[in-house]
Amino acid sequence: MIEDFKAFIYNKSLDFSIKITKLYSFLNEEKKEHIISKQILRSGTSIGANLAEAQYGISKKDFLSKIYISLKETAETMYWLEVLHRAGHLSQEQFNSIFSDCEELKKIFMSITKTSKQSLTPNS
Repeated sequence: MIEDFKAFIYNKSLDFSIKITKLYSFLNEEKKEHIISKQILRSGTSIGANLAEAQYGISKKDFLSKIYISLKETAETMYWLEVLHRAGHLSQEQFNSIFSDCEELKKIFMSITKTSKQSLTPNS
């Protein structure tokens, strides 16, 4: 069951990274937006990269640290998505689609960090 969850979250973050790379291409080619698109490419693909790294953490603290980084990158990506939307680079439909995916990842990482932190705390 744990392996199923690991595969689920890994695939979810991988799919999100692919959406982000497609968004980056769209922003560069269609909208001629080159600055924020680079920011969102970095933060959006970093989510899954840190998750992949976390799976091979040398300790529970190392694992938790990488998951926290994924969580922080998710928050940053949500910020850039809002900027792109408010600046008129994303339609409401485009924004809603990718933002909800990012929000779902954020909730998953929040849950993982909460559970992992509790397992590190003595007498919990």
